[in-house]
Amino acid sequence: MEMKSEFLTHEVYNQPEDLNGYNLFDSDLTLSEFFKVNNAEVGDLSDFGKLLGSSLVIDLGREANENPPKLKAYDKGGNRIDQVEFHPAWHRLMEMTIYRGVASFPEPDDPAKDAHLRRAVGLYLVSQIEAGHGCPVSMTHASVPTLRHEPSLASVWEPLLRSRVYDSSNQNPLRKAGLTMGMAMTEKQGGSDVRSNSTQARPLGDGTYELIGHKWFCSAPMSDGFLTLAYGPEGQGCFLVPRILEDGTKNGIRIERLKDKLGNRSNASAEIEFLGAVGFPVGDLSRGVKTIMDMVGFCRLDSLVGSASHMRQSLVQAVWFASKRSAFSKRLVEHELMRNVLVDLALESKASTLMALRMAQAADGAGSDEVEAQLKRVGVAISKFLVCKRAPGFVAEAMECLGGSGYVEDSISARLFRESPLNGIWEGAGNVNALDVRRALAKEPLAAAAVEIELKKGSGSNSVYDAAVASVLDQLNRRTFDEWGTRTFVSELGVLFQASLMIRFASQVESNAFVKSRLELQSRPLIYGAIDQMGKPDIDEIVDGIFQL
Repeated sequence: MEMKSEFLTHEVYNQPEDLNGYNLFDSDLTLSEFFKVNNAEVGDLSDFGKLLGSSLVIDLGREANENPPKLKAYDKGGNRIDQVEFHPAWHRLMEMTIYRGVASFPEPDDPAKDAHLRRAVGLYLVSQIEAGHGCPVSMTHASVPTLRHEPSLASVWEPLLRSRVYDSSNQNPLRKAGLTMGMAMTEKQGGSDVRSNSTQARPLGDGTYELIGHKWFCSAPMSDGFLTLAYGPEGQGCFLVPRILEDGTKNGIRIERLKDKLGNRSNASAEIEFLGAVGFPVGDLSRGVKTIMDMVGFCRLDSLVGSASHMRQSLVQAVWFASKRSAFSKRLVEHELMRNVLVDLALESKASTLMALRMAQAADGAGSDEVEAQLKRVGVAISKFLVCKRAPGFVAEAMECLGGSGYVEDSISARLFRESPLNGIWEGAGNVNALDVRRALAKEPLAAAAVEIELKKGSGSNSVYDAAVASVLDQLNRRTFDEWGTRTFVSELGVLFQASLMIRFASQVESNAFVKSRLELQSRPLIYGAIDQMGKPDIDEIVDGIFQL
């Protein structure tokens, strides 16, 4: 029966269409500006950005999160198999991202300039669309420096970890076309205090060890191998534990359950037991924590990159919605108070992205430049602390720009919000990173020198910035920051890092606005959208430059 016209009330209008069909790389002027100033090669990042902005890939991210992994502990015959099953969208995302080299650590003799920078930007782009599969991608990439402590293992595993082929088959890892790596460090009783671990490693007499114990968090339990810590006769060592042994049999790893997480739904995290699992020693077995910290360091860099990417995509969603949605007789983006919020968010996002790019650049220079090596060491911890701490509030504010439309699961903003706390927790929560910074600056003069050099690169063009740098360097040189004030001091360092980068790589309007709102005010408001008066041309320049279609 045809509905009478007077009952047809459901006309849809003033509802912005979904954002797709855009290029994530080309539309982000912060990326192009940084690459241009540093004369860095873009490579295939523009092509990757176009692919990621397609409706096909955006749908893959949605499907992977709507269909989280499931533990299949037994086969139909009752045999223990401990397999994790994923939706096909997950496998397509893994295949796509690994093919683009995002999981590939540069080869030891790789002559390519900016390899770490390009790879970090690849992760920054793909994490805007789907962050969960970035976990095994990140750990696969980061595991290589730790494996290099054991050349005999690295010579066999590293080429397969650098492979651009995703192979999800369950078989002897050395017969696969490509490998992924997970990590299992923390235990129930210790968390970040890994020295309180209880897992034991017993020598088997053939160079391998038998591991017995539990791990409270095993990231990406479907990986081909795991780097883990266990106590042997020498002390707490680092071990490579394959999931499948070379004879094709299952190693002694039992998955007890998958974690039911707030976010990161597409990815599996598990509690596991080592029941006589075969482990291969990696490096000095009396210094396992130091050995695995090479992996942790690169994962921390990826946490920084991930938070910056979530901020960027949530900002893009807010700007897209505000530019299409009307309220009170004009578009949201035309209202002054909304523009104030968007300008503030744009400054924060740009500064955070520049931080991630600069730290990836430091990774490129760390092998040949001691200052860059020290900057990477302490700068990543400073940057991770600040950006990962700021991300959840940022994403919430950006989601609020969409109102109720951003709060429902149909919106990518809701997924970004659930994802936003993770990077602040992963690879050391805020206190761990802050204390690492304090320890490094107190004990390593070169680390403090690297911080000073980096901050002074922004000096000379803004008196407010120069005065703030002089004050914080005075504290640094006098070592006057105690543990109680560590968070405050590290936060100040982080904001100054951002200000220096904004002065060097952003427009004068942007850098002046950032310095004024973050450094000049005696007490920065605890909310976004509280920028002091700015001229309309300056506001227009920042808003119009956020997102270029």
